[in-house]
Amino acid sequence: MAFTIRIVAGSTAPIYRQIVDQVTRGVASGELSVGESVPSVRQLARELVINPNTVAKAYAELVDSGFLETQAGKGFFVAKRRQVYTKAERLRRIDESIDQLVNQTLVLDIEPEEIVQRLQDRFEKHLKPASD
Repeated sequence: MAFTIRIVAGSTAPIYRQIVDQVTRGVASGELSVGESVPSVRQLARELVINPNTVAKAYAELVDSGFLETQAGKGFFVAKRRQVYTKAERLRRIDESIDQLVNQTLVLDIEPEEIVQRLQDRFEKHLKPASD
């Protein structure tokens, strides 16, 4: 599998959240394809040198939100995209993140135009087709 999960030690984001975020971004960007397998809980825990319960928590959240599915005896696989949240719930969730971003922008005294440009740059970076 070309997709690699990396953990940033000392990040403010919990390790399980880093795993969830990277897998969801990989699925959303097409870097992870429907039906593609992801490492087993034990394998990923060994690779990242973390507790298997942390990986299990991340995978459970990814299954609950429809990004992964389990196949008995075979492991975890990227699920066919389906929307598990209503439009109102999706907007509520993104509004929470936007509020956090706006608060950080104000605290760090960064101009809104710079934030808009950085957001645009991130979208372009993450939405580029994966190159081999």
